[in-house]
Amino acid sequence: MEFMAGELQTEGISDLLVILGAAGIVIPAFARLRITPIIGFILVGIMVGPMGLGSLVPRYPMLEWVTITNPEAIHPIGEYGIILLLFSIGLELSFRRLWKMRRLVFGVGAAQLFGAGLIIAAGLYLFGYGATAAIGIGVALALSSTALVLPISGTHSAVGKSALAMLLFEDLAIVPIIFVLGALAPQAGADSWTGLVTVLWQGALVIIGMLVLGRFFLPRLFGQAARTKSPELFVSISLLVVIVASLATGAVGLSPIVGAMIAGLLIAETDYHNEVEVMTAPFKGLALGVFLISIGMQADLRFVAANWVALVGAVSAVVLIKACVTAALLKLNGARTGTATETGVLMGSPSETTLIVLGAAGAAQIIDAAAINFWQVATAIGLTITPILARIGQDMARRLELRESDDEMHEQDPTQEPRTVVIGFGRVGQLVADMLTTHGQPYVAVESNVDAVTAARRGGYKVIYGDISRPETLDKLGLGHAKALILTMDQPVLAEHIVKRVRQWLPDITIVARARDPDHAARLYQAGATDAVPETLESSLQLSEAVLVDLGVAMGPVIASIHEKRDEFRRQIKEAGGLEETPKLKLTS
Repeated sequence: MEFMAGELQTEGISDLLVILGAAGIVIPAFARLRITPIIGFILVGIMVGPMGLGSLVPRYPMLEWVTITNPEAIHPIGEYGIILLLFSIGLELSFRRLWKMRRLVFGVGAAQLFGAGLIIAAGLYLFGYGATAAIGIGVALALSSTALVLPISGTHSAVGKSALAMLLFEDLAIVPIIFVLGALAPQAGADSWTGLVTVLWQGALVIIGMLVLGRFFLPRLFGQAARTKSPELFVSISLLVVIVASLATGAVGLSPIVGAMIAGLLIAETDYHNEVEVMTAPFKGLALGVFLISIGMQADLRFVAANWVALVGAVSAVVLIKACVTAALLKLNGARTGTATETGVLMGSPSETTLIVLGAAGAAQIIDAAAINFWQVATAIGLTITPILARIGQDMARRLELRESDDEMHEQDPTQEPRTVVIGFGRVGQLVADMLTTHGQPYVAVESNVDAVTAARRGGYKVIYGDISRPETLDKLGLGHAKALILTMDQPVLAEHIVKRVRQWLPDITIVARARDPDHAARLYQAGATDAVPETLESSLQLSEAVLVDLGVAMGPVIASIHEKRDEFRRQIKEAGGLEETPKLKLTS
């Protein structure tokens, strides 16, 4: 017994060594290369798993310390990573935001899952699968990976919001799907449908109980933990809430991740959600890394080498069908073409829950063992390429956004309402656009950074792509019908060139330009700017004002000295630029 305990302990320590070593190497190495660590963890799983170096342990026993020969040993940790991921998603949501997403969740989400599932099933039926087997595999492959998609997309971007809504529906649909597959089994009876009804009403009672008790007890529980000022107690209570909620939903047959998300939603309504999110983040990251390693372990390289043509064709077909269905549904729902395309490609690969559904279908004898093995390997490959699909989706979305921007630039209507043209859409340009929108002033912004244009358009800003250093781009902006031109980019020489060119072309247009300092402001005035705003001047004056007031100096003398200093700068700009009149500095104090 002592020998067995020591052997078990050694195996556990070696597994822990591999996991922590992978985290310590993969995360910084891939961050340095600007590549998502997801790929690194999956590659580690392929390398150290039983199909990789683990297969050599009988010949080289020392490899036991750098391999994981028993994937089942780390499987619970990986499952806990998914639970913590859904918990953290719940922390970022709220019941109000979830209610606003109901159309996406139960409309687009349901249509995407069952639409893609039926199309895949039809294809499998044409290739000789039975109808029941085709439906089981089709629905399984139509699922997408919550554990991979959301860490890549986030939950606040347009792509992240769309993906989150569809993934929420899939997570809710897992249990009914498994029960329906059991009911379709050749030996199934009425008990299968009865079991589904039982799980649904018991699950509803558990969820209602969690909502009621959570609203009442959680604020008090975390309040007591906060009063102790003990980080250990706070972490313990946070993890305890997640585990209890997951066990409660799991006990009645629902997925544990449903309980984890509800726990996150409840804590999100308290004053402690930020602290809970910070405390649990390291556990989530490490556990998710373990899950990704376990995914890599399922890739049997020998089977892949022997069946690579069929596997490439199967994975490509699944990704293509899911991407097209998802993108079409989002486009019909009003999403931008770039957003719909990127979301569709990102969600094209199968899910970790695909493996669960395939296992359930196999247990129900709907699918034979050979088909299950093939599609499990295909799923592992699909999960592995998810980060690559994300990059492909981003590139496709960027090209589509640029094409739309180019079309908009060519379709400027000379008869449209005069508007302000903002050149440059960084932090300054975005703030200017916000203020123009607040006061009902129409505008269009031009930015040469492709990623900035894509992000801004997803945020609802009217931004088009254009390299303003090219004269033809400036000509296409319709400045002859513009109210004003605002230059916000941090390129002093280019700003002076544009001001001079536009002033020669349009003597009466208002030109407001961002200046780097008073000397640059003077040159902008010489070039023909109506107003030039030195960024260093205003920030320095506001900082000085705040410090003096906080030190107890009376507000009156402070404001007077700020005005004196501003007048001094105006005189310096006049002298530096050789101006006849002292320029106006449109600044706030």
